[in-house]
Amino acid sequence: MTLLSAARAVRENAHAPYSRFKVGAAIRGADGAIHVGCNVENIASPEGTCAEAGAIAAMVAAGCREIVEVAVIADGPAPVTPCGGCRQKLAEFARPDVPVTMATLSGEALTMTVAELLPGAFSAAHMGDRP
Repeated sequence: MTLLSAARAVRENAHAPYSRFKVGAAIRGADGAIHVGCNVENIASPEGTCAEAGAIAAMVAAGCREIVEVAVIADGPAPVTPCGGCRQKLAEFARPDVPVTMATLSGEALTMTVAELLPGAFSAAHMGDRP
């Protein structure tokens, strides 16, 4: 299964009764495993969870701490980018050169790096020497 097909498959499990905008994400960890997530909306908006955040949580729960590739898919007119919060979450676990492929159900795709999606990401370097 490809990363994009894993994202497409998990997208079907999204809980999006309010926006009806289902999103699926798949990430490949440094261990080679694929971890998936879908958006989970909540009536008490914005208490839902983004697909990318769900995939990252699944990766961390499995014991992996490094992302080497990302795929996100939604049914929109153009490839949907991760939100700002998810861009920072991706930057927490991915090097700046990690590719993020964003796709539509109709097959249009756009690939950018984490650094292109979030230039000037906040990082541990900004924290200085902390114990």
